[in-house]
Amino acid sequence: MALTETKPGLLIFINELRRSIRALFISIVVVTGVIFFLAPHLLQIVQAHLAEQLYFFSVSGPFLAHVKLALFGALYGLMPWIVTVMLRAVGKPFRVTRRQLILFSFFTCVLFYCGTVFCYFITLPFGINFLLGFGSEELKPVISVGRFVNFVTIFILAFGIIFELPILMVFAAKIGLVTRSFFGRHRKYALLLIAIAAALLTPTPDIVNMLLMGGPLYILYEAGIVILMIMRIP
Repeated sequence: MALTETKPGLLIFINELRRSIRALFISIVVVTGVIFFLAPHLLQIVQAHLAEQLYFFSVSGPFLAHVKLALFGALYGLMPWIVTVMLRAVGKPFRVTRRQLILFSFFTCVLFYCGTVFCYFITLPFGINFLLGFGSEELKPVISVGRFVNFVTIFILAFGIIFELPILMVFAAKIGLVTRSFFGRHRKYALLLIAIAAALLTPTPDIVNMLLMGGPLYILYEAGIVILMIMRIP
């Protein structure tokens, strides 16, 4: 896959993205509106799994929380389409074949959903229990429904995104931007970038949540190197 000239390649990317972005945006708005009516039930399910009592401190608090949850549900459900649109636009300048696009899209979605499931069932319960464990008889947690929804949705989406690291590594090596040995030689810099990414992507700046994200991210980095070896990409 050879990269065309920079300017034409950028134009190809923009034109390819523009072909689908309007329909995708409209679909996100429509699906968000539909899921909004199911948001109270979704919130009950998430609350039963991760929290006990939630409160709101403004008149619009519950409404905005339901809107955010509905938007998250729309993005989550439409992720295969979003991934396909983005990969098709990115791959066009590099002349990615249809078969390669299908494979990249499939494994990107698989890793995204694996990351969100891992976060929802393992990382989030552990992180929330740890943080709430600092409460006492004198210090009772009062959790805002808005902040709770922000925390959960951002954390889940962040995990879905970071689980794409092996795909990014394979794609970069496949199109010739970097080599497999590049990733092996720069582990210490990868660790630094992973720490920064964990600090930026986690909703709270505490070390526990950073480790819960940074640890799996580094494992995925090493997994990407192994995958490149298996695929015999130099």
